Amino acid sequence: MSDKIDIKSMNYEELEQFVVTGLNDKKFRARQIYDWLHVKLARSFDEMSNLSRALREKLADQCELTALTVVKCYVSEIDGTRKYLLRLPDGNIIESVLMKYKHGNSVCVSSQVGCRMGCRFCASTLDGLARNMTASEVLDEIYVIQRDINERISNVVIMGSGEPLDNYDNAVRFIKMLSDANGLNISQRNITLSTCGIVPRIYDLAGEDLQITLAISLHAVTDERRRELMPIANKYSIEEILKACRAYYGHNNRRLTFEYSLVKGVNDSEEDARALGRLLRGINAHINLIPVNPIKERDFRQSEANAVVNFKNKLEKYGENVTIRREMGRDIQAACGQLRKNYIDALESEE
Repeated sequence: MSDKIDIKSMNYEELEQFVVTGLNDKKFRARQIYDWLHVKLARSFDEMSNLSRALREKLADQCELTALTVVKCYVSEIDGTRKYLLRLPDGNIIESVLMKYKHGNSVCVSSQVGCRMGCRFCASTLDGLARNMTASEVLDEIYVIQRDINERISNVVIMGSGEPLDNYDNAVRFIKMLSDANGLNISQRNITLSTCGIVPRIYDLAGEDLQITLAISLHAVTDERRRELMPIANKYSIEEILKACRAYYGHNNRRLTFEYSLVKGVNDSEEDARALGRLLRGINAHINLIPVNPIKERDFRQSEANAVVNFKNKLEKYGENVTIRREMGRDIQAACGQLRKNYIDALESEE
């Protein structure tokens, strides 16, 4: 790794201090530099045309400017979803997804290269965790896409490859910088962080006083069944997760989202629906039902359409707020980790 300063991961206050003490320049230069990095989305110091050549050279000498490159972009013929394979500065490959809705453009970002959580229905975890991503790398996923489509990104979900609470410091820094008025200024209410349930970090996140939506990957109504699907359930029980969720809600009064992937014959029965309704009773919750996206490495199958609708109807009888997630980009392998896994496998088979 480079010993240069990761300038794009600096928040505004840190950049001001660096400009004054590290570059021996005037404080107002920080605003110019920050604007180039996080509003104009510059990919090199040479683009910063209102800075002197001497200052640009000094920046290039002391700092690295994280800039991801597009390896491939796949566009769904079904719904226009765009899936990006992006190369990090060290050569690692990640993926990001752009979904276009009537209410605006939403990007799903990765927070780690791979994942070590081991959820059995997810392709992201098949090859384990390579490393955490820096705040600048996660930010640049959005910057690359915004530059590519020349449209503003209005919503962000940290729901791609990786477990964001397993990369806690960088994930929180990313959220605070993304919502900074000096940068893209995306409202925290338009940011969702999805976690499989690392309980201590949920309490930490509650203490950050953020206004983001917390989404819990639940996927089962009993600890026994959840352990079959998600190894993290061996460490934290559903009861412990729900207690942490109540604490999170107590800090910011933000409605919680519970994600529930429906797997045929595993967790999609009427009894499962009744148990889920009982489990979440009294919690200000939105339940997001997700027909599981099959991956070739596992034998899980998607629930029948009528089973999905019946599950939803049963939950609504319990007074729960429920939606069925629209399947976006099915024809371009838009499920977490699928495209990256296939790309890496293809490269390895050529060697």
